[in-house]
Amino acid sequence: MQALRSGTLSGIWASVLLPVGPDDAIDFERLRAALDKVLGSGVHGVYTNGTAGEFFTLTEAECDELHALVAERATVAGVPFQLGASHPSGQVSLGRIRRAAALRPGAIQVVLPDWLPLGQDEVVDAVRGMADAADGVPLVLYNPPYAKTQLGPELLGRLAGEVPELIGVKVPGIAVARHLTGRLAVFVAGHTLASATAEGAAGSYSNVACLSPAGAVRWYESMRTDPASALDLERRLRAFLDQHIVPLAREGYCDPALDKTLAAIGGWADLGTRVRWPHRSVPPERIPGLRAAAAAAVPELLAEPVAHG
Repeated sequence: MQALRSGTLSGIWASVLLPVGPDDAIDFERLRAALDKVLGSGVHGVYTNGTAGEFFTLTEAECDELHALVAERATVAGVPFQLGASHPSGQVSLGRIRRAAALRPGAIQVVLPDWLPLGQDEVVDAVRGMADAADGVPLVLYNPPYAKTQLGPELLGRLAGEVPELIGVKVPGIAVARHLTGRLAVFVAGHTLASATAEGAAGSYSNVACLSPAGAVRWYESMRTDPASALDLERRLRAFLDQHIVPLAREGYCDPALDKTLAAIGGWADLGTRVRWPHRSVPPERIPGLRAAAAAAVPELLAEPVAHG
């Protein structure tokens, strides 16, 4: 596909979630069916190997099989795609970047090497090296709250100036990158998008799209046509997450388990709640109650058929 630019990277991007069998293997048949649902939902793009995609559990063979599948299906569907080449090891990440670049995605997503915190010059060297490995494909940098190296406004600005191949960042909140919205596509957590859009955010790699890809798109469109309604939905969505999903995090369930729980609540595909070893999965029997709570809080997000399987 055509390479993305900071000015063209925007909207609702949906994670490619991994259905996992009892043997901990990725169920590629269910994955294809779910991917086709996402590609037909109206999202502005799909991406692999974010946190919700459990990139840190993939073998290199699994990563390559996933990327070949997504590149093929998204190209046929005419939907933009980004490939995640993240890995806690910078050396492994460089290999993933080179192989992803051969598929010519719109962008490649990366994280900083993550076993040891990096100094400022090391951060710039890391992103510069990743850009060199990407062979002209632009980069998007993930910097989630649990990354060992947290990037502040000054260092993000330095990266934007010294690595022109960097076109976007995903940050915990718009405040850390508000000054860069004219230079980079700044992406925020999906459930904060309505308020962050008013401050210049370009879009989200969206947990709301885990709940409902089509619903997330409808909400995004309302941010342009009816901002007050969009902000009201954000308020109700945040309240639902605070009351029903945050307690699961406090019980020790990891972010991918929470994202798959959202997908199970939305019921738009047969993905299941199972995450890969060694992380715990939210028990499926908790989903009906959570679904009822979501339907009461944000019914307009869930206005699509529930998949059974």
